[in-house]
Amino acid sequence: MRRCRGLAGALGAALLLAGLVGCGIPEESSVRVGGQVNAARPGSSSYRPDEPPSRLASGDDRAAFVKNFLSAAAGEPDKAYYRVKQFVAPERRDRIQDKQASEVALNVVRLLEPPVITDSTDGTTVTLRVQQIGLLRADGTLVPPVATETEYQFRLRLAQEERPESSYYVTDPPPNALLLSDEALARYYKTHLVYFWNTGRTRLVPDQRYLPSTLSDERLVTEVVRWLTAGPSEWLLPGTSRLPDGTRLINNATETDGQWEVNLDMPDADDRRVEQLVQQLVWSLPPLHAGLELKIRNQSRQTVPDLRAYRLSHAAYPVKDPQRFCVYEGAVHRLSFAGESSGVASIEPPIAAAANKGIVSAGFSRSPGGVLAALVTAGADQRRRLVIGGQAQAPHSIDAYASMGRPVWLRSADPQRPQGLVVADGRLYRFDANAQLRAVPLTVEGTVSAVAASLDGHRIAVIVGGALYVAAVNLDGGVVSVGPARRLVTSLTDLSAVDWGGENVLYLAGAAGRPAVYEISVDGARQTPLKKDIGARVTHLSAYPLNPVAPFSGGNLMYEANGVAYRNNPYDTIKRDEVLNVAPPPAGVQAGNPTAPFFLY
Repeated sequence: MRRCRGLAGALGAALLLAGLVGCGIPEESSVRVGGQVNAARPGSSSYRPDEPPSRLASGDDRAAFVKNFLSAAAGEPDKAYYRVKQFVAPERRDRIQDKQASEVALNVVRLLEPPVITDSTDGTTVTLRVQQIGLLRADGTLVPPVATETEYQFRLRLAQEERPESSYYVTDPPPNALLLSDEALARYYKTHLVYFWNTGRTRLVPDQRYLPSTLSDERLVTEVVRWLTAGPSEWLLPGTSRLPDGTRLINNATETDGQWEVNLDMPDADDRRVEQLVQQLVWSLPPLHAGLELKIRNQSRQTVPDLRAYRLSHAAYPVKDPQRFCVYEGAVHRLSFAGESSGVASIEPPIAAAANKGIVSAGFSRSPGGVLAALVTAGADQRRRLVIGGQAQAPHSIDAYASMGRPVWLRSADPQRPQGLVVADGRLYRFDANAQLRAVPLTVEGTVSAVAASLDGHRIAVIVGGALYVAAVNLDGGVVSVGPARRLVTSLTDLSAVDWGGENVLYLAGAAGRPAVYEISVDGARQTPLKKDIGARVTHLSAYPLNPVAPFSGGNLMYEANGVAYRNNPYDTIKRDEVLNVAPPPAGVQAGNPTAPFFLY
């Protein structure tokens, strides 16, 4: 069965991303088009593929019963406790106390090994070794985990009264804890992006939520509007804006003759604020073949005849066709792979010939005046400096550092104040067009080893103290400030590099027994191995974030391991003859390897 994916291959479909895992993942995979796949459940002839199976669906298969028990809470929150209680022995259901739907929260766990089922004179015991992923709230947000348990145990008993259609009951469930496996999260929920304006109200920032797969279109639209009026996820608050206080939905969203009607009570609803709300709504709504009418206090304010056409004319953020570059023999050169350059205007490195030497890594960014270059150079003393602009007399950092990572530009909406981030000697710094490095405080302690900036420029991923974090970025006043860092749970160890592979997807290099690259959702709930055995530790990684504005059919990942550069789709080394504008080596001299590959977009 194919792996479930979420890809912005088509503009509308991108806004309702499907699950990343849970359908049988191949050991290695290329990036990626597809949707959510739900399989039939054995033992049930009348199942709905978007609902978890009933207690009787597993028959007398204990392993299947445990798997289904870890799926029972999935779906609409108002029925979560009822569904779980059906798996619990009637005499023990008092251990689970019902809550209001708005208060329901599910403990999402990742099984570290198959459940251990043992029989003894005391009965059947199930042991689960788990990794706590997060707490799934009724508003669709997955927040950091509250529970700390690494193991759960419960007992099973046969439901004797049901022979010959035997099944089981759980006799001692974890008290007041509704468990949900990450596999069930992927199977019975759809990831959905809603968008909030940054603090300057100049760019949309995506926020990931989870929707039960059973929701109708009408309830889905209503739920999305409620999410927008409630505000962004907690970790995004420092970099985003809320709607005006008091904004609320009047009645549920309705659809008539192919047009959705959303009626809000919103203070300060001037024309500019209404236009921004419409843009936020259209990008946040699912890919419905319909239009939209926005009403404020029952008065029609704006109509969008075609949601898809509106998205095309109101891009969420600026992005153009990606192009590839690398470092070869200390100079930056363009890369060209067969079949990828057709119809795309090529851009040469914006570096003067006299300055294109001694370069270790680089990062480019488009700007109204051309392409900006940030270059990490190594002098005769092998100490690193940052150079901006790439001209012969370009600004460079005053201080030199023993180590410096790949520089990344923040995609700021203010072209007059270009800024970026770089890791040097274990600390995070911001830089500007004058190559002035200033330390960026983080809310977590430890050595910083990697940083990556999202497509919108208002979120970052960092590796600190060997752990992966995400944080919101605020660029007000031209000063980069980073909000509280949220740690993401992953089974990878020895983390070495990270970049954004999509709007809400990270590519992470680490070890899973052997060096590997995984795809990780922005909340850490879903992880997919992209390359499970690289052969050497990844020291450099760059990706193009797949998105609905500028889809990309080529492999969107490049990395370096043991001094050799690779790309995906297909996984192969990047060869010298794919590096443009370089002379062949003299006779008898072995050609060097391309290194530090990166994207410009």
